[in-house]
Amino acid sequence: MSEAADGLAAWIAPKRTAVLVIDMQVDFASPDGVLGGFVDMSVVKPALAAAETLVAEARAAGVPVVFVGLWTTPETDSAAWNERMRRRGGDPDVDAALCRAGQVGSEFYGPQPAPGELVVHKTRYSGFVGTDLDMRLTGMGVDTLVVAGVTTECCVDSTVRDAFDLDYHVFVAADACAAYEADIHEASLKVMELNSAILTDTAAIANAWKGAA
Repeated sequence: MSEAADGLAAWIAPKRTAVLVIDMQVDFASPDGVLGGFVDMSVVKPALAAAETLVAEARAAGVPVVFVGLWTTPETDSAAWNERMRRRGGDPDVDAALCRAGQVGSEFYGPQPAPGELVVHKTRYSGFVGTDLDMRLTGMGVDTLVVAGVTTECCVDSTVRDAFDLDYHVFVAADACAAYEADIHEASLKVMELNSAILTDTAAIANAWKGAA
């Protein structure tokens, strides 16, 4: 990974950092979710396990953990997304019905929010679009993010880009992210590393937090 070993502990010090867990939800990560009907979710399992470890290490170090998830209704569905799906030959009435609010598909899968932890509901790819995430993080004194989630090329990448444009220092826990195709995952990590984030992994982050303590 690209971080300097002697810098990570200071860069992600607990007093300035939050962990974002992006879209680790039933419809995106469970064999029983909507996408599990045609995607092999075994590719997501290692990222879920790594995210569980990351969340536990964050809590032990006093780092706030923020769960960001997609919660949709027909009223919040994107007209542009639906029209794009139609033009590609899809059925928006079916394809847009992901992570519906109040249904099992929207529930978190893998790491779970603890009582009192911030949960942010979004309706677009990025956790910052149409939410108060930036305001809440700023109010917590956070200027640095450690990001995990699914999928690497979609909601993780979109959130990372927006975070960087909002002047957060962004670190991606690469082993705690997943896409449904390995080459897409790797390509997305490379693009984020080139443009908006520093790549690291759960073990390095845990060691840095132990060092900071």
